[in-house]
Amino acid sequence: MNRLRRFFRTPEAIAGALILALLAAMALAAPLLFPGDPQAIAGPALQPPFQDWSVPLGTDRLGRNVLAELFHGARTSLAVGLAAAAAALLIGAVVGTLAGFAGGLIDEALMRVTDAFQTVPSFLLALAFVSIVGPSLGVVVAAIALSAWTGPARVARAEVLSIRERDYVAGARVIGMHPLEIAFREVLPNALPPVLALSSVIVAAAILTEAALSFLGLGDPNRVTWGGMIAEGRTVLRTAPFLSVVPGVALVLTVLGIYLTGEGVVESTAVSRSLS
Repeated sequence: MNRLRRFFRTPEAIAGALILALLAAMALAAPLLFPGDPQAIAGPALQPPFQDWSVPLGTDRLGRNVLAELFHGARTSLAVGLAAAAAALLIGAVVGTLAGFAGGLIDEALMRVTDAFQTVPSFLLALAFVSIVGPSLGVVVAAIALSAWTGPARVARAEVLSIRERDYVAGARVIGMHPLEIAFREVLPNALPPVLALSSVIVAAAILTEAALSFLGLGDPNRVTWGGMIAEGRTVLRTAPFLSVVPGVALVLTVLGIYLTGEGVVESTAVSRSLS
């Protein structure tokens, strides 16, 4: 409770939390406010914003409701960001724990695999994976997770290396616990906080990567995405700039909100550690 109070005392945290609350509200309200297919024709093509309140943000070049697409795009961004971050943190935590706790050849082999993944730029790895497997929401999540797990793996390994020689770990060995049980029940929970601190960075990167893939035509064709909306508006950028500006602003605000929230979490955690 005290940590939560300290979190909301920082202006960055309040601003970030408000932005993310708005994003979550958009994602949850999308099927209620705009039921049915968000890509259905809603009016004349390229209708400017604020001229018809049935389509407040206007229509795109096919006559689709931009506001409906914006709300449903929030669902896609939130789903991809959270799912990819969870998968990347899980893979990284498992690999880092095994490498740090086992040591020796296992540590060396897992770290060389980690190095191999890090030699390829994360976006290029995701781009290649989606291009080969095919665009879908699950494939995009898997591609982003495969390109983002190395950071959590290295942080988890460093934490496990500092924890594995502590007294309670030695006590677990003495009473005959299996090494994997010690690693994942006794060591990993204590190594998780620094790993979870990376979650805001991974979520923001995942949302940006998904938008970039959709912009290039490699997003899920059955879902509305902000990147796809920006790409759609690019063809009429001179005559209808709002088609790209609206999802672009939403994307920037979302990433900014995640960054500010992460900063607030870091600051509140640092204060609590200094007080303890």
